[in-house]
Amino acid sequence: MKQNYYIFSSGKLIRKENTLYFEPGESCEPQEIQTSEESIEVEDQTISESDNDNSEPKRLPRKPIPVEDIDSIYCFGELRFNTKFLNYLAQKEIILHLFNYYGYYTSSFYPREPYVSGKLLIEQVKNYLDPEKRINIAQKFILGAAENIKKNLQYYNVREKDLSYFINTIEEQITKISNSKDVQELMGIEGNIRSNYYIAWNLIINKEINFEKREKHPPTNPVNALISFGNSLVYTTVLSEIYKTQLNPLISFLHEPGERRFSLSLDVAEIFKPLLSDRIIFSLLNKNQINEKHFSSELNKCYLTEEGRKIFLKEFDDKLKTTIKHRQLKKSVSYRHLIRLECYKIIKHLLGEKEYKPFIIWW
Repeated sequence: MKQNYYIFSSGKLIRKENTLYFEPGESCEPQEIQTSEESIEVEDQTISESDNDNSEPKRLPRKPIPVEDIDSIYCFGELRFNTKFLNYLAQKEIILHLFNYYGYYTSSFYPREPYVSGKLLIEQVKNYLDPEKRINIAQKFILGAAENIKKNLQYYNVREKDLSYFINTIEEQITKISNSKDVQELMGIEGNIRSNYYIAWNLIINKEINFEKREKHPPTNPVNALISFGNSLVYTTVLSEIYKTQLNPLISFLHEPGERRFSLSLDVAEIFKPLLSDRIIFSLLNKNQINEKHFSSELNKCYLTEEGRKIFLKEFDDKLKTTIKHRQLKKSVSYRHLIRLECYKIIKHLLGEKEYKPFIIWW
């Protein structure tokens, strides 16, 4: 199985023949060494052989990255690469995700789609333009997200956490999903569900977190910083899986398609946030694997330090590789593959082959 590569150091990503290399170093341009084809001998008493050796440019260590082993590349450090490198990524169908200094997702290099389907694209657009068909799919995304949120609450409810009030409240909200008339009303229901869910985090997490509301731009406290970082990882993972299918990531049903974002990835990510990101946050905080020293604050914004991001990524990567026995397929599949299966279900729905039912945690 291919894997994600996470790069925190500064340096260069280069292609040399058919191999990718990471070359650590400063972010400045390397000094070019000029050589001459002709040479002449000179005598200079002012310089010794050792002086000459010390003046020679140091050969930087290069770490090869097996290209056939790469699923996606996540760049957290300050990196440089050229068109030759990007062209090779496109040839190998590898997505590269970029994060800024604070660990916030900024953009992706998304190679030309290899699995385009005009027929599916037409059906995807038709389903978006038809209000009834659109709300039907959007409701499924919220239903999947809400049921998975409820599953998380039920998990902790039987572990000496009385979350019955929040479970009952969310169950009431779930009954309203199918009656929502448009996406705006549906988003209101989703907002109520998440608001109650986030209040319950104060009981789920074994330390005082004073988590009152979700803040995104920018997060101002550690819990919001964890949610932002975790959600961005789920978003990019979903985007990488959509890329491997014939779906167009720009045409969505719950979130409005807009400029400079892959909105279908936002739709599908709603379903998997409770399973992937939220559970990791609960575990990291309750086991004290992440604490105050892993956050930094400046100018009313809070973000994970590099060490904190590495801890989170280790758990996230392990989670994606976790396998479960799939009920219908009768075989083990990874959490990452569950996302791809969700994309296939959406395709079947758009093509009129099978009604889409969202993924709901069954264990």
